[in-house]
Amino acid sequence: MPWWEVVGWAGSVLVVVSLMQARVWRFRVMNLAGAVLATAYNAVFGIWAFAAMNGAIAVIDAYWLWRMRRERSDAAVYAVVEVAPDDAYLRHVLAVHADDVARHRTVPRDDVVEGDAVEGDTRGERLAFLVVRGDETVGVVLVRDVGDGTGVVALDWVTPRFRDFTPGEFVYRDSDVFVRHGLRRLVVPSAPPGAAAYLERVGFRQVEDRAWERSVVAA
Repeated sequence: MPWWEVVGWAGSVLVVVSLMQARVWRFRVMNLAGAVLATAYNAVFGIWAFAAMNGAIAVIDAYWLWRMRRERSDAAVYAVVEVAPDDAYLRHVLAVHADDVARHRTVPRDDVVEGDAVEGDTRGERLAFLVVRGDETVGVVLVRDVGDGTGVVALDWVTPRFRDFTPGEFVYRDSDVFVRHGLRRLVVPSAPPGAAAYLERVGFRQVEDRAWERSVVAA
């Protein structure tokens, strides 16, 4: 049955391609699909050892997909750590991922992103937040206080592994942290492509072509 050969090859290709994915969610989805096809193929032809192996892989993938979906908005899983804008570890994270970070900046250049202090800089306080999952840093949010109660979100970045999730929401969820710094609203001056759904999810509304705004209200 040639079409079963297509199923078998499709399963194998999906499993191999899944191993090339940096995003943990995408890896699990593709690996699950490949394992299901491989299980069906091996079962039809009575190759029970491989059918059992791929069936077990499918169950494991399904479990982790369920767990990751359940935990994506769980404050007990993710934590937000406020750090100094010149924190050595923050600088290290931004340097390691410099090229990827550059693509997610919302301003052309900002010292809170670049990590270089400018002598005589009086443009306002700089705020930096790390989003961590256990002992792994999965996101960085950087905000510049530009005065009049306005904070400009210079960067809202997620590591490639967790790009399919929205860990930055935990920074905005606790608005008290911004209230304590005297901020009344947050502005994203130029949203990166494809960021609209995420910004809406964390409470921003579009005010101009690519600009977004969010009120800060004490919890």
